[in-house]
Amino acid sequence: MNTGNVQTLIGMGGYLVVMIVIGLWYARRSNSNPEEYFLGKRGLGPWVAAMSAEASDMSGWLLMGLPGVAYFTGMGEAFWTALGLFIGTWINWAVVAKRLRGYSQIANNSITLPDFFSNRYHDKKRILMSIAAIIIIVFFSIYASAQFVTFGKLFGYVFGTDNLYTAMVILGAALVMIYTLLGGFLAESMTDLIQSFMMIGALLLVLIFGFAYAGGFSAVAENLKSFPRFTDIFGIATPAVENGVQKVINGVPQFGPGANYGFLTIISTLAWGLGYFGMPHVLVRFMAIKKTSMIRQSRAMAVIWCFIAQAAAVLIGIMGRAYLPGLLTTASSAENIFLHLSQNFFPPLVAGLVISGILAASMSSSDSYMLIASSAVANDLVKGLIKKDASEAFVMWVARITMLAVTVFGVVLALSGNQSIFRVVSYAWAGFGAAFGPLVLFSLFWKRTTFPAAVAGMVTGGAMVLIWKNFIAKLGGVFNVYELLPAFVLSCLVIWIVSLLTQKPDASIEAEFEKARTAEF
Repeated sequence: MNTGNVQTLIGMGGYLVVMIVIGLWYARRSNSNPEEYFLGKRGLGPWVAAMSAEASDMSGWLLMGLPGVAYFTGMGEAFWTALGLFIGTWINWAVVAKRLRGYSQIANNSITLPDFFSNRYHDKKRILMSIAAIIIIVFFSIYASAQFVTFGKLFGYVFGTDNLYTAMVILGAALVMIYTLLGGFLAESMTDLIQSFMMIGALLLVLIFGFAYAGGFSAVAENLKSFPRFTDIFGIATPAVENGVQKVINGVPQFGPGANYGFLTIISTLAWGLGYFGMPHVLVRFMAIKKTSMIRQSRAMAVIWCFIAQAAAVLIGIMGRAYLPGLLTTASSAENIFLHLSQNFFPPLVAGLVISGILAASMSSSDSYMLIASSAVANDLVKGLIKKDASEAFVMWVARITMLAVTVFGVVLALSGNQSIFRVVSYAWAGFGAAFGPLVLFSLFWKRTTFPAAVAGMVTGGAMVLIWKNFIAKLGGVFNVYELLPAFVLSCLVIWIVSLLTQKPDASIEAEFEKARTAEF
């Protein structure tokens, strides 16, 4: 290892120490009871709520996955994906946040999303809670594995070898688990606040220096002219590959003629935004805001952050292709473009701090996944279904054991194959979006929604993601769309039809619904 690598690691190590210290600090305040540990006693201010929601949402995908897609296939897919997520972020904060904050408290002070589903429909057998908890465990394990892949790629790059991939995946997972285990939701939210600024600061620094080194916007555009459809938002570049690797001749990457990004493909890509309505790690921030009056301020901050961060990420990938055109020749390796640019532009110690933006992104997401998965088992399955008289201390011990188990399972998945972060995240995103998104919207805004419809809609959405991805999409043509879109639509239809075919909710459920319409807390 050379001196530069050592300095880079010192910069990253300093950042990690700060995160662990924050976890230890909040450990003193977060271990009194499950509501404190899982929801911070609904005490988040507007800044923490907004920034922690965005940081936990974007993950290592923002600094590696999204720039990687832009670098490898150009503007088309990256642009429409980012636009869909931006629109989804705004609608989620504008439409869902306030109603969920009030309704979750009215519905027997629900502290998790599965808890809210069962309480909303007076589900005494906790069927909804149990199904939702199982879905959370499955898809958050996949999500967590994507973040651990990020750790492996990141440290492997810094050390200059892939031989340490396994060790770095395990180390990164262990560090995140430690501060989340100790400090719970408050530690997670406060570290996410810091990490949100780290992420956007790193993106903007690399973007500004990148265009300066590349000669400005005009030089970048000129360099990319020879790559067909690369900067066309209605097209997609098609790298000429051989055995999965893009061909490079005399330092120039080779491309095919490109392809159209048609209407159906655009709608399919924009459908990423639908996922927000079902993301437990984002929705729990709405439930945890101190006052409903703070949501408007939080919404403005979240939307501005989202726009700047995603625009910067896409432009970094585009600029990176112009600056280092033939360096990264697979979709997976293209996700390292942010790392290469950071080390090209900055002294090693500064590069370590900039690269910590990727650590921030991955840690801010994986801590959320671990905490929510552990709450799903401890609060929703164990206390809600198996051992209803469980003490608060017992619930918290189960949560910690579950967090360890989820971490181990996520590490195993991460080590099973060095996959594209973008593709892994897209699969888990679809799972949550289709299973929970329609039900959240119907639960909050349609009084006629019934318990049987809620069960049917949740199961249909989650199952259709698996079926569409693994079977129907392979038929090609109009069926080759992002699985979230058909699964979300089908779940909505099932909820609507089954609700009309089953007995309307009783008066007490309708009374709570009406109360939630105008609730202010």
